[in-house]
Amino acid sequence: MKAVVIEEFGAPEEARLMDTPRPAPKPGEIVIEVSLAPVNFVDDLVFRGTYQFLPERPFTPGKGPVGTVCSVGANVEGFRNGDRVIAMAEHGGYAQFAAVPARDTYRLPDSVSFETAAAMSLAYDTAWVALFERGRMKPGDTVLVLGATGAVGDAAIQLAKARGARVLAAVSSEKRIAKVLASGADATVDLSRPDLRESLREQVWNQTDSRGADVVIDMLGGDVFDAALRAVAWRGRVVVVGFATGRIPQVKVNYLMLKNIEVSGVQVSDYRKRCPELMRQCFDEILTLAAEGRVSPGKVQQYPLADFARALGDVAQRRATARVVLSP
Repeated sequence: MKAVVIEEFGAPEEARLMDTPRPAPKPGEIVIEVSLAPVNFVDDLVFRGTYQFLPERPFTPGKGPVGTVCSVGANVEGFRNGDRVIAMAEHGGYAQFAAVPARDTYRLPDSVSFETAAAMSLAYDTAWVALFERGRMKPGDTVLVLGATGAVGDAAIQLAKARGARVLAAVSSEKRIAKVLASGADATVDLSRPDLRESLREQVWNQTDSRGADVVIDMLGGDVFDAALRAVAWRGRVVVVGFATGRIPQVKVNYLMLKNIEVSGVQVSDYRKRCPELMRQCFDEILTLAAEGRVSPGKVQQYPLADFARALGDVAQRRATARVVLSP
């Protein structure tokens, strides 16, 4: 079979598309014929060796592929050949076949296509955990989504609206307003205004009767995080998902005391390892919402597996205009 193989960490162009043996399932695993594999920002970090969790080399990267079960290992129940699934594996997806943990694999409803499932992979589960587990979002809360036009941001807007929140979507240009409003955001916050430290808080204050945001979902970090922290309501919750702007911010904890606010983080891989039942609840909800048409990841841009480096570059450099997936 064809598979992308990382022998040494470095730029994605340094990895190779190779012929490798088709995997056989170990106990507790299933093998899927991969239909599509999502391309995520964190995949670029994996290639370069800077991600938090890295397997021994050589290995095939690719998180959360979707496909069809073609082999079932020992001690696995609930799956059979031909099942359409999404497999939240940590690696192995950039290939024609992948051995994945059955515990982290979920059957797809008939009405959810492989394209939809691949576009939801890693984005919707991350947003779900950030909003409902770490952020403890309740119906009626105001949620401020930073990085709102990215995959996780778009998912957070839709999931928060599905559970009855009011959503403010932070955007960096007027060109992005239409996209977040189409995803369900009630209003926007302009990150391009001068004096971000003051202007972000002023915009949130003006749209919340000077209360602030109950929950902030932050994929950006840096100056945006610093400014957003000042726009949090009393007893508000800030959930850190990433640092797309490059700078990891620091918090003066006396400020947390003054407003009784919380800052927490999400590493969704840990939830799969430590809280499998919670993640099953997560996927039950997001796949049901997708089947009902209440959430949708939107357009998908497919690249052939051989173009994995170009696909990663388009995602990392924000050139992609839709959710990027690889087709083996």
